[in-house]
Amino acid sequence: MSRFQTNITNEEIAAMPKCFFPGTVEIIDTEEKAVAACAYLMTQPALGFDTETRPSFKAGVSNRTALLQLSSADRCFLFRLSQMKFVRDVARVLENGDVLKVGAAVRDDIKGLQKLRWFRPQGFVDLQNVAGAWGIEEKSVRKLAAIVLGCSVSKAQRLSNWEAAAFTKAQVSYAATDAWVCLEIYDRLMKEPK
Repeated sequence: MSRFQTNITNEEIAAMPKCFFPGTVEIIDTEEKAVAACAYLMTQPALGFDTETRPSFKAGVSNRTALLQLSSADRCFLFRLSQMKFVRDVARVLENGDVLKVGAAVRDDIKGLQKLRWFRPQGFVDLQNVAGAWGIEEKSVRKLAAIVLGCSVSKAQRLSNWEAAAFTKAQVSYAATDAWVCLEIYDRLMKEPK
């Protein structure tokens, strides 16, 4: 019998402590910074993965992926794809089957990234596909974090401008937390019997 509850209400989540990425966040907006970041990322066994796109409020209009977030337990890299080239080193990380990339609804994120540069995705884990093995029916990162980690992830910045010239502190915290928390959820699940 799983020790996790199957569902959770917004009221239950609201009562939980907030969770924030506790490590170092590096904003990557040049090829040089990207190469250095990817050298580190390739040494990690698993990474939290997410992307952000500037919201469109017009029907049928969608924007290109503006940000790629890749996070270890203590370092998160925010690749500003709206401000730099999607360099080959980044594609190599996404193609490396030995480095797990853990996210939620990863198929859509991958499709968005492939519009910028084609790559062959390997080593991706979608929390929406694995959480059910522990009896969890929820699919959103916010609800998975609440059920598995007992903390609340703020979604207040989700619809902010991810193509802005500079990010606010709130955007940086949100983007880093969103990727990192996926890795934390996965690590916790892997320690629990199904």
